[in-house]
Amino acid sequence: MLHGYGQLAASFLRWFEPVSRPGRLIVAPEALSRAYFDETNARRVGASWMTKEAREAEIEDYVRYLDLLADELLGSFPPLPRIEVHGFSQGAATACRWVAYGRFNVARLALWGGTVPPDVDLERLRAHLRDASVVVAVGDRDQFITAENVRNEQARLLGLGLNVETRPFSGGHVIDRSTLVAIS
Repeated sequence: MLHGYGQLAASFLRWFEPVSRPGRLIVAPEALSRAYFDETNARRVGASWMTKEAREAEIEDYVRYLDLLADELLGSFPPLPRIEVHGFSQGAATACRWVAYGRFNVARLALWGGTVPPDVDLERLRAHLRDASVVVAVGDRDQFITAENVRNEQARLLGLGLNVETRPFSGGHVIDRSTLVAIS
């Protein structure tokens, strides 16, 4: 579960409490770059997966970080369990890059309020998804992604031969609890 820009893993992880159950390990790594974010009458700490500064190096760093974390966690689970990757907003782009350039094949890639970034090698992404499903979940009032963006993304991914499911929901730029429960 990869959080969005300016979030912290601990608070992001709470969004996934409705799908927690015995036998399911839910992991929310935190992005490597922390910063202060100004809000009304306060400053809070948040994290970011990358910026435009040293962009390629940051992508390499977080792909390696996520691979090492997965190695550590999954090494104690022979055989390899079913892996689902959920990414929200900036974390959706991060999830796509990790799946494409990392070492693990996944059973499901869920993109919440985001799409596959244009710089991702789609053939590499497809190779790591094999028989996996891709879910694109977007609120009807999301200020960052439109219904047209979702239709275009679905057509692009279907053109690669991927199994793509769109999940529109009533709401904004969030992970919708009902949609999360339905796909879990």
